[in-house]
Amino acid sequence: MEMTANAAAWLLIAALPISVFVAWNDMRAMKIPNVAVGALVLAFAVLGLIAFPFPTYLWQWTHLVVVLVIGFVLNAAGVLGAGDAKFAAAAAPFVLLGDLVVLAWVFIACVITGFITHRIAMHSPLRRLVPEWESWTAGRRFPMGLPLGMTLVFYLLLALTQNW
Repeated sequence: MEMTANAAAWLLIAALPISVFVAWNDMRAMKIPNVAVGALVLAFAVLGLIAFPFPTYLWQWTHLVVVLVIGFVLNAAGVLGAGDAKFAAAAAPFVLLGDLVVLAWVFIACVITGFITHRIAMHSPLRRLVPEWESWTAGRRFPMGLPLGMTLVFYLLLALTQNW
């Protein structure tokens, strides 16, 4: 992995609580709040300066733009929600280009694990703990904030442990 343990540790400070909030809120209301997206961007603006050399920091911002454009196209095609597209774009600067293959595998694992876990919980007594969650009754729709947040956190944790 190209991400260093030091950079991952700095970025994880913000990515973890924001990703947990995004996953929880998406399962609860099937929405990713703009405040969470803004907080993630702001966190990178500050922590990215500490985590990366300045030229790398500047380059990482291009990831946000590219993923945002791709996300808007996918949203217009009905493939994913606007909140999912915005969150993915906000998370994009946290990921180094050389780690895209690793990120893809982490994302696949998180989508499968998140989907199965959500569906098991939906049909188990755990559902009674939060019966008001919209994701329980959203039909075929799935709260992608769960695997998106998991992906960002597990990518950074993997970088943290791989490079220690």
